[in-house]
Amino acid sequence: MDPSLKETLWKQFGASIDMLENAIQLCPPGCWDTKTQFWYIAYHCLFYLDYYLTLEPDKFSPPPPYGFSEFDPAGAMPDRTYTKEELLSYLQHGRAKCHDLIAGMTDEVLRSRWVNAYKNYSVFEILLYNMRHVQHHAAQLNLLLRKEINDAPLWVSQTKWELA
Repeated sequence: MDPSLKETLWKQFGASIDMLENAIQLCPPGCWDTKTQFWYIAYHCLFYLDYYLTLEPDKFSPPPPYGFSEFDPAGAMPDRTYTKEELLSYLQHGRAKCHDLIAGMTDEVLRSRWVNAYKNYSVFEILLYNMRHVQHHAAQLNLLLRKEINDAPLWVSQTKWELA
């Protein structure tokens, strides 16, 4: 895969992850576990970040302590509220997984298929889909922060994390 394309993809995908991280870090304790479900929106986003970065989705397994409640068709919630520290740790897991996937990307992998019961995308498309999903929820969390504390993190134009 063209190195400049890898670099660009990482800088932008990484920026989306950074914006999610900034929103999670800014959330005060009083807004974490309320009717807005800030923690759950962040968790949902991180779970799917991890899942969509798994090239063989049938073999996906989230790291402990996370389970598969996100796949429950009835909309079951996790059995407990995850802490900010737990979700920031899960974010680091997702960032590393994303980084390593993009850094090691070949043209063959990029064109291969990511297939589950609902999607049949190229790996390139699932990466873009995933990045849009992360950015969507980062913006949602920023809106909640703006409403609750009249503050929100600034825009991140490129990740500070190097690809190499």
